Amino acid sequence: MLITLGLTLTVTLLLGVPIAFALGMSGALALFVGSDVSPLMVLGNSAFRGMDSFPLMAIPFFVLGGELMGISITTALINFASSLVGHIRGGLAHVTTLSCMFFGGITGVGVAETAAIGTIVIPAMEKKGYDKAFAAAVVAASSTLGPIVPPSVPMVLYALAVGGSVSISALFLAGVVPAILITAVFMLVSYVIARRNGYPVESAFELKRVWHTFRKATWALLMPVIIVGGMVSGVFTATEAAVVSAFYAAFVGFVINRNLRLSDLPKYFVNTAIVTSIVLMLLAFSKVVSWILTVQNVPGLLTAAMQSATSSPLMFMLMVNVLLFIIGCFIDSAAGIIMVAPVMAPVAAAFHINPVHFGFMLVMNLILGMVTPPVGVILFVSAGIADLKLGSIVAKIWPYVIAAYGILALVMLFPEITLAIPRLAGYVN
Repeated sequence: MLITLGLTLTVTLLLGVPIAFALGMSGALALFVGSDVSPLMVLGNSAFRGMDSFPLMAIPFFVLGGELMGISITTALINFASSLVGHIRGGLAHVTTLSCMFFGGITGVGVAETAAIGTIVIPAMEKKGYDKAFAAAVVAASSTLGPIVPPSVPMVLYALAVGGSVSISALFLAGVVPAILITAVFMLVSYVIARRNGYPVESAFELKRVWHTFRKATWALLMPVIIVGGMVSGVFTATEAAVVSAFYAAFVGFVINRNLRLSDLPKYFVNTAIVTSIVLMLLAFSKVVSWILTVQNVPGLLTAAMQSATSSPLMFMLMVNVLLFIIGCFIDSAAGIIMVAPVMAPVAAAFHINPVHFGFMLVMNLILGMVTPPVGVILFVSAGIADLKLGSIVAKIWPYVIAAYGILALVMLFPEITLAIPRLAGYVN
């Protein structure tokens, strides 16, 4: 059954079949070929259980909140970021990275961030004399902050994929320090490149301008505070927080900024439905594959193999990160999380690795895969906005990719980078 599953999955992925359907086809064929129980019963029950989850409702509401808020706050966030870091050499590159960090606290989706920020920043950078490929690379690299800064849709997916054994709130909080570190390192890389290429300084630093732009961006900046603060304080669950985010975004768009119209809603509803349906299909069919792997004792066999290869948790995590890097180069982060997490989480537990630390590390690695060729979805979006060939962006993005993986290495070596804030909030002992 495992051979059938592996061969079918490999062939369908090589043929370009969407991952959700590749999982479904391989799982179904494996069941029909080698299962002793009714294949149709397993397919139906497993697929339904994969989608039958209350926390799963958080995803469409987080996506909808980002869609509704995006139209209202992108320019305000960019102006606020500009007032803070525009005076540094290569100001617009720093503005892009800081804007993406702020915007990530609203959407939690990297591709949405690339589209929202990139359409404004890339033309502005080109007009100021920046290399267009460099501008697109900065946008693509900085967009990885979106799924790392809380709230994060991939973190929700991970919690669901491992059966709710890890707190979504803890995973959200685990991303705070790494996101700040990535932002700082990306800005350092941009500064070095800007000095070398003579990119301009945007404007002098003025406290008056900072205060003025902060007031304009206040409603946007309050959104992640309300969401994460409400979850940590116990006022509402992750799912309820997602609903709050959607209503908050609608309130800001309709009442405060007044740039959201009823006629806009169908478009945002459709976009939300598309994203949600993709996630549902992935979860449904991955549950079928997970059932097969569990019945065949793959997690147990993998644990035994890993423990025979090494007794060091650090060496185990290094091997996992190399594997995740390879997977991330070819598979979308959401699909990778759903496929890998249920298998790897029990093995990590056998090595006594903190589940919050391991979960964040796994998600971060696969998120970075969104900017590594050949299947870096954020790279394709950024290339489309800039109207450039993918290769020209790849040539410019490697310094940022190397820097990001450097932070990932620190996360692996020093668990407290991810665990300090969850520990303060009482999620980690």
